[in-house]
Amino acid sequence: MRLDKYTLGSYNPGASYLQQLLWYFLGSPLVKSHWLPISFVKVGILRLFGAKIGNGVRIKPGVRVKFPWRLIVGNYVWIGEDAWIDNLAPVVIENHVCVSQGVYLCTGNHDWNQPDFKLITAPIHIEESSWIAAKSVVGPGVTVGKGAILALGSVTGQSLEPMIIYAGNPAQPVKKRRIGQTEDFFPSSVQE
Repeated sequence: MRLDKYTLGSYNPGASYLQQLLWYFLGSPLVKSHWLPISFVKVGILRLFGAKIGNGVRIKPGVRVKFPWRLIVGNYVWIGEDAWIDNLAPVVIENHVCVSQGVYLCTGNHDWNQPDFKLITAPIHIEESSWIAAKSVVGPGVTVGKGAILALGSVTGQSLEPMIIYAGNPAQPVKKRRIGQTEDFFPSSVQE
């Protein structure tokens, strides 16, 4: 590959240069701030910059959002400390989803087979009642099915089926999730 030949091609960040600068120097530092631990203020700032966010959303300190105008968050969503929503493409997080500490949602990649290392983007969609556990990574183009769990430190570049617990790198199905059973949240081994 030739990085001196790299270009964004037809990619567009989706906002004016002024809006991007204001977000980068004003909005993003306030949302990420550990000195401003108040969720509703962070939600308000994200909305001001174009994010569509529902009610009862909790945003912890250290959260990074690349482009709020490409973010849709439902009701009663938790976004944990130091989560990074790297949304070059849209990210949709439905109702009652927990995105835990240190999670990385990555919507961009590069075509390593092309000399110009072309940028490739694809959206992420996390359906209702799912849990992306701490330090997990979700790649471009992934849909996390309703009620799915991606366990601690897991990595997925493939979509996850509803009501299945996944673990590992690459994430593999561990067992079916049954609501109301505590052991489903802390799988200890592969089970049917």
